[in-house]
Amino acid sequence: MPAVVLVGAQWGDEGKGKATDLLGGRVDYVVRYQGGNNAGHTVVIGDKKYALHLLPSGILTPDVVPVIGNGVVIDAGVLFKEIDGLESQGIDTSKLLISANAHLITSYHVTLDKVTERFLGKSKIGTTGRGIGPTYADKISRVGIRIQDLFDEKILREKIEGALTNKNQVLVKVYNRRAISVDEVVTELMGYAERLRPYIADTALLLNKALEDNKVVLLEGGQGTLLDVDHGTYPFVTSSNPTAGGACTGSGIGPTRIDGVVGILKAYATRVGSGPFPTELLDEDGEKLRTIGGERGVTTGRPRRCGWFDAPIARYATRINGLTDIFLTKLDVLTGWEQIPVCVAYEIDGVRVDEVPMTQTEFHHAKPVYEYLPGWTEDISGARTFEDLPKNAQDYVKFLEKVSGTRISAIGVGQDRDATISIHDLLGE
Repeated sequence: MPAVVLVGAQWGDEGKGKATDLLGGRVDYVVRYQGGNNAGHTVVIGDKKYALHLLPSGILTPDVVPVIGNGVVIDAGVLFKEIDGLESQGIDTSKLLISANAHLITSYHVTLDKVTERFLGKSKIGTTGRGIGPTYADKISRVGIRIQDLFDEKILREKIEGALTNKNQVLVKVYNRRAISVDEVVTELMGYAERLRPYIADTALLLNKALEDNKVVLLEGGQGTLLDVDHGTYPFVTSSNPTAGGACTGSGIGPTRIDGVVGILKAYATRVGSGPFPTELLDEDGEKLRTIGGERGVTTGRPRRCGWFDAPIARYATRINGLTDIFLTKLDVLTGWEQIPVCVAYEIDGVRVDEVPMTQTEFHHAKPVYEYLPGWTEDISGARTFEDLPKNAQDYVKFLEKVSGTRISAIGVGQDRDATISIHDLLGE
């Protein structure tokens, strides 16, 4: 049975939660494989809207086992707040499993994240200030705190002492901040240990056994391809790998077990935070997209920058992730435009460039080359087959499929759970 990866194919916020929820009734496990509570998914079921930050979207489907993989960084306080919020709405979270190898976000990670970003001034990256970057930095520097460390207080204390020896020097001497007490951090983290214990598992072993038992595993990332630390618009990126390769390292599932990679693309484009964005609209069209699309961050509430669909980015995401399918979301937001521009290439210093340029400098100077497609005025939120769409909407989808280089297998036409057109089976069954 398949292991399928869902990846954001732009800058994140493409609607991955809707895609995961759509497939939820047909999968056995939904795995979050990277990121922290700097990402968010919104899922609408009936008249209820659920905002998820750390928990996999599959937690809203009763028969699915939700898993937080080893590639995720976890703020335990935020996790329990999210669990309590769902439980208060009648959602059962008891099946949740968390990798013992996932790293913990501590109070000193959050403090360092905030003071560093302020210190950068005009050069700031646009971090959410939630400690994600410093936690991943500690992970790579091999001074991180893993969840399993909570169950051995001696090891936990030793690791925190080692980490704070250097960090307190930086906080006090560079940023003129108060030193952080080892006891304070140990006490806070140990306070989460017993509540976390029932959720902890060897998730890599469990997931591989599940695949051997013909279970369906869906892997979902946070953020998107252009925010990948290796393949995104560096340095304006996240601190992990939201791309398909990150699904393997962040879950413990080998690449030969992956059967499909579904890229989530908005019918236009958005991004949050700093960094290049060739099709960004700083006019009435941009504000209209933001308003109609409800373009504010699920986790931060920050308004998203909005622009037209960027085909070179879609092709780039197809290559980097090995996309087998595209789930196109928010097509309904484009209803009402007389014509809809699509960026098909860039102009850089007077030269046409058909693909995402190699260097940061070139990408910063890229100007979109547009082709214009006729729009539509009909309400498409009730469409459930491709043929239900007005001809101009059909032509727009076909054009995006052509310039993206990957088949469009599903289309989102509204916020509701069932406001989706399915063209091809995303699970390949």
